[in-house]
Amino acid sequence: MTSQTYATRRGHLMREDSSEPERLLTPAEVAAMFRVDPKTVTRWAKAGKLSSIRTLGGHRRYREAEVHAFLAVARVPMRDLAQ
Repeated sequence: MTSQTYATRRGHLMREDSSEPERLLTPAEVAAMFRVDPKTVTRWAKAGKLSSIRTLGGHRRYREAEVHAFLAVARVPMRDLAQ
């Protein structure tokens, strides 16, 4: 059985096999975490650096867990990632 997901109205992602919703973040919330402009977050999504979910209205939302993982990698200096 595959796990299907769907977005709720309150900015959470529900999974069939889980009773806890996964929180979805707006571009502005993600931008505040990284201290960048929301358009930068959208560019990251378009470039494939961060995956996004589209709402029925066409707005992007980002999985909180994935954003935190991306934030952890972004805090590592680039010279350490090159090794």
